[in-house]
Amino acid sequence: MTDASTLHDAVVIGGGPAGLAAAIALAQAGARTALVARRVPYADNRTTALLGASVDLLEGLDVWPRCKGKAAALEIMRLVDDTGRLFRAPEVRFSCHEIALDAFGYNIDNRSLMLAMEERAAELPNLVRCDDEAESVVIEADDVAVRTASGEFLSARLVVGADGRHSLCREAAGIAVTRRDLTQTALTFNVGHARPHRNVSTEFHTPHGPCVFVPLPGDRSSIVWVSAPAEAERLRGLSDAELSAAIEKQSHSILGRMTVEPGRNLFPLAIERPKSFGRDRIALVGEAAHVVPPIGAQGLNLGLRDAADIARLAGEAIAAGQDPGAPDVLKRYDRVRRPDILSRTFAIDIANRSLLNDFLPLQPVRAVGMHLLGAIGPLRRFAMREGLTPTWRR
Repeated sequence: MTDASTLHDAVVIGGGPAGLAAAIALAQAGARTALVARRVPYADNRTTALLGASVDLLEGLDVWPRCKGKAAALEIMRLVDDTGRLFRAPEVRFSCHEIALDAFGYNIDNRSLMLAMEERAAELPNLVRCDDEAESVVIEADDVAVRTASGEFLSARLVVGADGRHSLCREAAGIAVTRRDLTQTALTFNVGHARPHRNVSTEFHTPHGPCVFVPLPGDRSSIVWVSAPAEAERLRGLSDAELSAAIEKQSHSILGRMTVEPGRNLFPLAIERPKSFGRDRIALVGEAAHVVPPIGAQGLNLGLRDAADIARLAGEAIAAGQDPGAPDVLKRYDRVRRPDILSRTFAIDIANRSLLNDFLPLQPVRAVGMHLLGAIGPLRRFAMREGLTPTWRR
């Protein structure tokens, strides 16, 4: 419990990976921080591919050493055109060794990542935990008042909204959001397979979206299978044996016989973007700030960069004796995050649209583009580096 009379430098609302990362990063940056989030066991078996800078951030937060043993390295990324169309793109392979890296990143189950974050958060003396949900967020001139469901009150000069797609913080700041529902649904589950993946992630491009096989430790992979909503529902309803056969067929048996593990999740896809990423003492991170399809493993990686940027800017303000929730700090946060979020959203949207579009003249354009990406070394290396870390962050 926190003292209602205490004015925190920052209150983070939301205890997912982006919220926990923001709370830890803010505390390490010297901010007196409170985290408002219900402690609940992480219920599903979803995984996250942490790319480049995300691993560096978690290393700096002393989170990565606690969970890296549960992760699988991603050394090669394969893009395979499985659309069956008249003009098909050649296979493209990206190797981390071509840009002098040991790995593009690591795939880890979210449960292990969250446990490591929770452990680290509990060690920080200037990070207090309110095991509750925020019920109201009221912005005042000099601070923000937060009331929890159990009636506790907290106040802070800065509130970080990590409270997801239906963000209470975003609503309190009056930040409008644009949303476009996609006629696609992602089915996620994990499989064991007979052949080793050799740290190769393979993304099959189908007419309805990507089907991605991402390595896990051992002879296991996590699957994100994007398809039309009715087809995703049908697949989820299959027996284990039937789904195992279906995913093996979709993979063209590249990993041999597959065995579906318990746990399946469906996620209707959408693209969401708020008009502002920070305003009126509220900074948005994670899915409160952006919702994108699961292409290129950008979702949580964007959220971790949100966390890093707001912690850096708030920490600089506090070190200079300034208000971390002041308008100029939030304007800088919006300015820093905008090009990253907008460029990633645009690239993901275009890549997704190119799969769904059956317009014949566009097929050779996509095929030629993929051919050039695979054949021209400097272009391929630029794409790899840009996929890991945006140019303006280097």
